[in-house]
Amino acid sequence: MSLTDLLLAQLADPFRIGLLIALFITMLRTQTATGIWAPLAAGAVFVAVIIPSTLTQGTQAVPLAQAIGVGIVADVILLAIILAAWNAFKRVRG
Repeated sequence: MSLTDLLLAQLADPFRIGLLIALFITMLRTQTATGIWAPLAAGAVFVAVIIPSTLTQGTQAVPLAQAIGVGIVADVILLAIILAAWNAFKRVRG
């Protein structure tokens, strides 16, 4: 599996998307105490590590470190989309 295929598979993973949306909602609730970037960065790394570590069965098509690295990139892309959508929603809402 190439890196592009791995990235596209991780970007389309509904479990990853759901975890990142839940992470974003949690960040909104705790924003005054923890800020924005620290919880999002820690959560992105956590999701990138936990998914390939726990959801693999048997042999992996790619090494674990490679899956985690591409997972961090996918998480950052998805969080950027979520953050942009939230800011657009706030701007339209007023």
